[in-house]
Amino acid sequence: MYTLYTSAGNFRAFKALIAAEYSGVNVETSDDLSNILALSPLGKAPVLATPKGAVWESNAIARHVARIGRGDAALTGNDVYEAAAVDSWMDFCVNELELPATVWWYPVAGYMPFSEKAYAKSKEDFTAVLSKLECHLHTRTYLVGDAITLADISIVSALVYPMKLVCDKSFLKPFTNVTRWFNTCVNQEEFKKVIGEVKLCKQEACAPGQEKKKAEKKSSGGKKEKKKEAAAPAPAPKKAEHPYKIMDREAPSAFSMDAWKKTYSNAPTYEAAMEYFWANFDKEGWSLWHQNYNYNEDNKRVFMTSNAVGGFQQRTDEVRKWAFGVMDVLGSEDTVLEIKGVWLLRGDTTEHLVNANDDANWYTWTKLAGKGMEPSDEAKAQVAGYWCSENELEGKPIADSKVFK
Repeated sequence: MYTLYTSAGNFRAFKALIAAEYSGVNVETSDDLSNILALSPLGKAPVLATPKGAVWESNAIARHVARIGRGDAALTGNDVYEAAAVDSWMDFCVNELELPATVWWYPVAGYMPFSEKAYAKSKEDFTAVLSKLECHLHTRTYLVGDAITLADISIVSALVYPMKLVCDKSFLKPFTNVTRWFNTCVNQEEFKKVIGEVKLCKQEACAPGQEKKKAEKKSSGGKKEKKKEAAAPAPAPKKAEHPYKIMDREAPSAFSMDAWKKTYSNAPTYEAAMEYFWANFDKEGWSLWHQNYNYNEDNKRVFMTSNAVGGFQQRTDEVRKWAFGVMDVLGSEDTVLEIKGVWLLRGDTTEHLVNANDDANWYTWTKLAGKGMEPSDEAKAQVAGYWCSENELEGKPIADSKVFK
């Protein structure tokens, strides 16, 4: 029996628990830390209680769990060199990554007060660490070898909270390899069982003191002036109404996107779903578009291409109420991997989708049906092919398929 004593949500405990999922070791958790001093000379969690005694320090715990589990998991590497490489990255995580990462996100979580100087330094150091990872992952799927090891598990565990709280899209823009690798790892079932679904933050969260300082900077002037009577604050500008909402109000459509999505999900067969769709499709209020990625020659690996599709759909969330689409990864790594799809959009343009998701600019959009354009038999077959095929499309195997609904 193995029990891991740790506070809830402790990222340092994640690595041992994820390793346990990979290696098939049954590890229970307890947040009762009243006896922690008797288990660890440092009196710090996490601590692993084993039949032979306690193991403390998170890296030692993760290694222990990996070694007592299934050998086929190879979490510590396949040979002596790989084992040393794994250890190197685990040390890198503790010595280089964890400090700047925690100093950045701890104030957001309320674990420490915000300091402008510490914030700037931690973000600078964190950027430097990610640059090292970005370079290493440029030609690699994982940090060591061809499979997930404790190296990946340790560093991903340390990155979970920064990625969820402070590393927004603009910050991650130079780190495409790190983002791809991180998403690959956290979407493995073994990771999900421990950390759940991980959604990258859209905007950096601010600590309480940080928000106050920003407000002070914005309001302070350059020179001291005589106090003047405070002017009434200008009214906040009214948020522009979304074009799709205006369209719904001024040009309502009898076609219900919500009803269609429920039908697509619950119909007994694809044929029944498509029969419903064509019976209710309103070409005056909606349009159909074929989507083709402009740089398919850059797609080398299935998992990377699938991540690109998932990222595209995630960034399209703003218009989810007015959009439905199926995107496929066609082909194989031995030939060519193509990202293609068919989308149903409100109105007669892709403009609002592009405005919501800049990545839509990297695709060629071809209208299949809509205002002034009846859906031809060929277009209907193409739509059905993309929305209903599971194994093959356009004479090519479907390597992956994702539905946006």
